[in-house]
Amino acid sequence: MTSIAGKVAQQQARAGGVGTNDTAVKFGDQDYKTLRSRCLQQGKLFEDDLFPAGSWALGYQELGPLSPKTQNLVWKRPKELCPNPCFIIDGATRTDICQGILGDCWLLAAIASLTLDEDILARVVPQGQNFEENYAGIFHFQFWQYGVWVDVVIDDRLPTRNGQLVFVHSHDCMEFWNALLEKAYAKLNGCYEALTGGNTTEGFEDFTGGIAESYKLKKAPPQLFNIIQRALKLKSLLGASIMTTNAYDREAEMALKLVKGHAYSITGAEEVHMQGRSIQLLRLRNPWGKVEWTGPWSDRSGEWDKIDPSEKARLRSVAEDGEFWMAYPDFIQQFTDLDICNLTPDTLTSNKLGSWNYYEFNGQWRVGSTAGGCLNNRATFASNPQFSIKLEEVDDNPFDGKHGCSFLVGLMQKDVRKSRRLGQDLNAIGFCIYEVPSEFQGCTDVHLGLKVFLQHQPVANSSTFTNSREVCDRFQLPPGEYVIIPSTFEPHKHGSFLLRVFTEKQASTRPMAAGLSMNVVQNKISKDDMDPQFKQLFKEISGNDSELSAPELLQVLNHVLSKKTSIPSEGITLETCRSIVNLLDKDGNGKLSLTEFHVLWMKIQQYQKIFRSADADNSGAMNSHEMREALSQAGFQVNNAVLQVIVSRYANSESSVDFDSFLSALIRVEMLFRMFEKLDMNKSGKIQLDMSQWFCVAMN
Repeated sequence: MTSIAGKVAQQQARAGGVGTNDTAVKFGDQDYKTLRSRCLQQGKLFEDDLFPAGSWALGYQELGPLSPKTQNLVWKRPKELCPNPCFIIDGATRTDICQGILGDCWLLAAIASLTLDEDILARVVPQGQNFEENYAGIFHFQFWQYGVWVDVVIDDRLPTRNGQLVFVHSHDCMEFWNALLEKAYAKLNGCYEALTGGNTTEGFEDFTGGIAESYKLKKAPPQLFNIIQRALKLKSLLGASIMTTNAYDREAEMALKLVKGHAYSITGAEEVHMQGRSIQLLRLRNPWGKVEWTGPWSDRSGEWDKIDPSEKARLRSVAEDGEFWMAYPDFIQQFTDLDICNLTPDTLTSNKLGSWNYYEFNGQWRVGSTAGGCLNNRATFASNPQFSIKLEEVDDNPFDGKHGCSFLVGLMQKDVRKSRRLGQDLNAIGFCIYEVPSEFQGCTDVHLGLKVFLQHQPVANSSTFTNSREVCDRFQLPPGEYVIIPSTFEPHKHGSFLLRVFTEKQASTRPMAAGLSMNVVQNKISKDDMDPQFKQLFKEISGNDSELSAPELLQVLNHVLSKKTSIPSEGITLETCRSIVNLLDKDGNGKLSLTEFHVLWMKIQQYQKIFRSADADNSGAMNSHEMREALSQAGFQVNNAVLQVIVSRYANSESSVDFDSFLSALIRVEMLFRMFEKLDMNKSGKIQLDMSQWFCVAMN
């Protein structure tokens, strides 16, 4: 229950504006200014107890306590490494980024691109930090994480060997902003080792909050060079890599000194003129700060002597800094993947620049309720979360002459790096898009059922289901209302996700979820209308007071249900009987009268009929994915959040629900509806309770 309360509190905080770059969420509730002031008052240097300097912060396997890579490491502060350390020297530049023993070149390529824009850099690296004024051994950085900005505090103890930093470092041994940034990102993700291996787009997005597009260069669109140029002018972040085919290829040098499985940042795109023809060039950087391309247009290539001296002077660099030029055709031939992170984000493939409109939704796949898997799993697919998007305006300047509405969809699974330490694998994720049938268009409280998906085909899909952090694709569809269904490839996979939608024109989006409502008719019947045999039976079991207490009700129900061979029962619990009494007891004496017991009996008969219908294989249990429909037949409409709570409480480890649990769930749901209705006297959909009232209601 406390975890659910925590999620509600987070939702309320985000609704209040917490999570923007200006009002970032404090990681671990650590406040930078408070901690620094305390250290200055006490005359102590900050020591981070949430991320202590030691083996836990380094890793668990390759950087674990027994790994050769972690032997003889000593954690030292910059002031212990040099007499006058600096946070940033002459501004942060892409040449500040030199890789250490950690395999996080993907991250370093993103950091190198980050330095190309001072405004973007300032969002991640708050200004005013240094080793002189008010130095207390504490620093902080901000990262975008699944829809919110997070402020991460660290101390400045860094892992070293023989007096040298072992992870990222600068060419200038007195500069430390990059090493501290890497440590903050490691803390955010659990440890340094969690940063090993990845895609540059992940770093791009966590530094900007933008959305990344990926291109396979074997299928590069003809206008890709122009896209790159426009992206750089928009100060978008770009990264390129060469795919590996086996483990031995990773970081292996090729014949012309390009490195496989390595993330390069693209920092320039220019056209030069050589002997009467135009040559397209790209400037790339290896985050190692060395090992450069040695082919045409490399630093010492003869091609530079064949162009205008002014162009040569403007572009050429011969320093061994890891940065180099290469011809665009060579780039397409040598590299396999290109990633572009749209910052605003702006469209890069239309003839007219236009900013996108942004929408996001947080969701969960929960085993037994909303983890339905992909389209291959017809029985459970409809239980996945659903999100509506209504496109009404076509693009101003259609790309390739096709009229339609352009939009991007990005599906991101959460906390993927933190889960590595626990040995958890990523889910294979993807999504499909359906046109909403005409009878459901404009409906605000609906969750599309299996019948809809059996009768219609999707109009678009993610390009693939993949076990990466994010799947992102660009689409162009005619105006209309559509539903996006994010899912894991296999059903019954637990996970949390962020769904982001960027549209070129204004659109309306919302979760396509049933609202909360109850349509249960309370049958009123007088004693005179009751079956005489029923009244006689009640008289016999109720005793002298002609009423049933919860313990007495327990005996009666278990005796009756044990004789119902069509629905196996292991016995109703006393807690369920107390809930029944609380629901049906009108005079407040804690017992059921004859008429109240009759209402209960009618409910049980109705619920048995619904249960038998859902128990298709007559196993004595219903699949929890059927719970939504069963609740609907009983008169209750619930959304995904409530459904997940119901299933987590009443389904067993095999995601099935027996009749006893089903009865308990329905009684509890009706009681909560009735309690809320009584407290919501103004019919506003909200209630306000003080702590005493809250306890009385919650304990009921």
